[in-house]
Amino acid sequence: MPLIGILSDTHTYLGKFVYTFFDDCDEIWHAGDIGSLEILQQLQQFKPVRAVYGNIDGQDIRKEIPEQQIFEYNGLNVYLKHIVGYPSHYTKEAVLVFHKNKFDLVVAGHSHILRIMYDKTHRFLFINPGAAGIFGDHRQITLLKVHIDQNIIKDVDIWSKDKQ
Repeated sequence: MPLIGILSDTHTYLGKFVYTFFDDCDEIWHAGDIGSLEILQQLQQFKPVRAVYGNIDGQDIRKEIPEQQIFEYNGLNVYLKHIVGYPSHYTKEAVLVFHKNKFDLVVAGHSHILRIMYDKTHRFLFINPGAAGIFGDHRQITLLKVHIDQNIIKDVDIWSKDKQ
């Protein structure tokens, strides 16, 4: 059963806990605000990475990765983008994308707030992994692992610690 590590908003910080928690993952998905090309490269040397850039990411990162990704993974149709909002509060741009595509999973970042919600209107699971970095207004550092069995998300593991 594939295991995906999901994180966002590292903002130039990649703690050792990321490597420990994601050690058994098949891939890592980063939902933007990576912070530096070095952080992206460190993740890519560790595991296969799918990533999008966020609003704080510079041109060096934007040359390497797209603003959004739409892909199929193990039977799931996935949308990965940094800023989409959250259920009932999506950006207009995100809603247009949702109307043109059928997704099973939407992964976003930006808010620094961990959210896992089923969107009944668009009929997909929405995940915002919160913030994995130490910069920002969040109180908790959070990471997720998603267990995928064929086209079904079986379980989500959450790792968190207080930001000091």
